[in-house]
Amino acid sequence: MVRYVLGLNCAYHESSCALIKDGELVTAVEEERFNRIRHAKPANIDNPYVIPVNSVRYCLESENLKPNDIYRIGFSLNPTKRARNRHIKDITIKGGWGTLDGETTYTRLINSVPLVLSALLATDVTKRFVWLPHHICHAASAYFVSGFDDSAVMSVDGIGEIDTTFLSIGRKNKLTQLPGSMQYPNSLGFFWEKFSKYLGFSEYDASKVMGLAAYGDRNVFFKKMLTLIRYRSDGSFKVNNELLRFRVEDYRPLEKLFGPRRLHGEEITDSHKNVAAALQAVTEDILLNMVKHLGEVSNSKNLSIAGGVMLNCVANGLILDSGYFDNYYIQPASNDAGTSVGAAYYIWNHVLGNENRTTMKDAYTGPSYTDSAIIDALKMQNLKYRESKNIEKETARLISEGKVVAWFQGKMEFGPRALGNRSILADPRRKDMRDILNRTIKHREYFRPLGPSILTEDAEEWFEIKKRQSPSDFMLVTYKAKENKKNLIPAVVHEDGTSRIHTVNKSNYKYHKLIVEFKKLTKVPVLLNTSYNDSEPIVCSPKDAIDTFMKSKIDVLVMHDYIVERRGQEYAKKDI
Repeated sequence: MVRYVLGLNCAYHESSCALIKDGELVTAVEEERFNRIRHAKPANIDNPYVIPVNSVRYCLESENLKPNDIYRIGFSLNPTKRARNRHIKDITIKGGWGTLDGETTYTRLINSVPLVLSALLATDVTKRFVWLPHHICHAASAYFVSGFDDSAVMSVDGIGEIDTTFLSIGRKNKLTQLPGSMQYPNSLGFFWEKFSKYLGFSEYDASKVMGLAAYGDRNVFFKKMLTLIRYRSDGSFKVNNELLRFRVEDYRPLEKLFGPRRLHGEEITDSHKNVAAALQAVTEDILLNMVKHLGEVSNSKNLSIAGGVMLNCVANGLILDSGYFDNYYIQPASNDAGTSVGAAYYIWNHVLGNENRTTMKDAYTGPSYTDSAIIDALKMQNLKYRESKNIEKETARLISEGKVVAWFQGKMEFGPRALGNRSILADPRRKDMRDILNRTIKHREYFRPLGPSILTEDAEEWFEIKKRQSPSDFMLVTYKAKENKKNLIPAVVHEDGTSRIHTVNKSNYKYHKLIVEFKKLTKVPVLLNTSYNDSEPIVCSPKDAIDTFMKSKIDVLVMHDYIVERRGQEYAKKDI
C-alpha cells in the first residue's frame, strides 16, 4: 500500500508544503510563488493559522490525491514548546512576542491549524496531524535527503519554539540531539535581523548585508562586535541581549557602539560597510567554531546543514574548506520553507521507522507547464512570438550579443535560488552587466552580487574548489575565482574576488546544453544567472513570467522553445 506524508510550514514565514510518496520527495512548493507575496506572510503573532492553501492544493493535485489518501501530516512547530517563551525574562513590547498575552494569543491561533486544514480539505485530519519541533524539521530536511547513512547535522536560524541552534547526529532513520544546542536569546538569526534593520534594511535582508560586507573592513568594528556576542570552546555562543534587545525596536545601544542607525534610503557610508564586514567576520568565526565542535562530538565524516542562517554562502564556503568534515550537504531551501520537507521526512523515517529515502539531488520540485499553457498565456497578452528549432543555440547567441534573457523552463525551483528554470541570464564577460541588471532590471542596490552558472565539468578550472561538493549545485557556497579567469567574467565576481557559483550538470539537460552552446561561441562555460523577479517572488507560472517581462527592460523572454523579443511588441513602443 502506497503511503503519502504531507509536510506543512506556516508557523512564521516562508510558508510551504511538501509531499513524499513511500520515502520519495515528489513535490515541494512555497506559497509565495502562488500568492505573489514575498515570504507568503510576515511572522506575526496573529497569523500562524494562515495555512498555505495553494501549496496544499498543488501537492494533492500533483499526485491526483484526495485528502483521505494522506497517511500523516507533519507540522514544523510544536505549540506547547513555543509557550515556554512566556517565562523568559526579556525586554518586550506589550502584547508582543515573549509576553504572556502575545504568546497566549499565538498558541491559541496556531492550535487552530488542524481545524483550519480540516475545513479546507472538507475532511477531519486532526487524528493524522502531528506537531513537530521546528529545528528537528530543519535538521531532518537536510539529513534525510542528504544521501548519507550517518551525518552530523546543524540547524541555525532565528528561533523555533525556543531553540535557535540545534546540533544532532543522524544514523540510518533516526535523529538524536547532541550537546551544544542553544536557546533564545542566544540567536545568530536574530543577531542578523537586528543588524539588518540597524543598517536600514528589513529583517529579511540578510543577503544584502552579506553582499555589503565585502566592501568593508572587518577589523574596524570587530572588537566592538564581540561585546555583543561571544563564542566559547564548546561550540556555543552567548549574546548580550541587554544591548541587542531583539524584541523591541530600540537601537540606542548599537548607536553608541557603531554610530547613528541608517534609515531606509539614506546613503550607505564606509561605517555601514565596516559594520556589515564585522558582522560577517564574527558570524564566520562562530559557525566555524560550532562546526569544529560538532566534528569532535559526532564522530562522523559527513555534515548536513539547514536553517536560515546557513544561506550565508560566504560562511558555507569557509565551512567546506575547513577540513572538519569530508562531505557536506546543504538543504537548498535552508530557510523555513525547507521545514515542510523535514516534517514529512521526520515522520516517514524517524516516527514511522521506515529506512528508505531518496537523495534530494536537485530543487526542481514545483509546478511545470505545457506548451499549450504557454501559448495561451502569450496570446492573452497579444505578444508576438516564434518557435525555435534549436532554442539553446539561438538563446546562447542572443546572450553573447548582449541581450538580457528571461529563461522559463521545466519545474519551478524550491528555495530562494533560481537554478536555471526560472532565471534571468546575461553575458558574464561584460563588466557593466551587473550594474545593468541591478539598476534597470532588478531595481536593487549596486553592491548586490550576481552569481555564475558554470558547467560542472569546468568549475575547477575557473574557481578555487578544493573538492567537488554538491552544495554548489544549489548556489549556496562562494569560491574564489582563479586569478587567470576572474577578469574574463567580471560581472559575476564580487568585490572580494568570490562568486556564489551554481554548477550545472546534464540532469538539467536544457540548461546544460545552453551553457555548452555559449561556451562554443565564447570559450566561456559560464552564464550570469539571477532569479527571475523584480521586487516580488520568483515567477512561477507563464502568466507571472509574462507580467514580469512586460513590466521590465528584459530584452528577450524564452519559454520552452518559444522566443518573445521585447523589440517590436506593441506594449514596448512607448519606450522607443
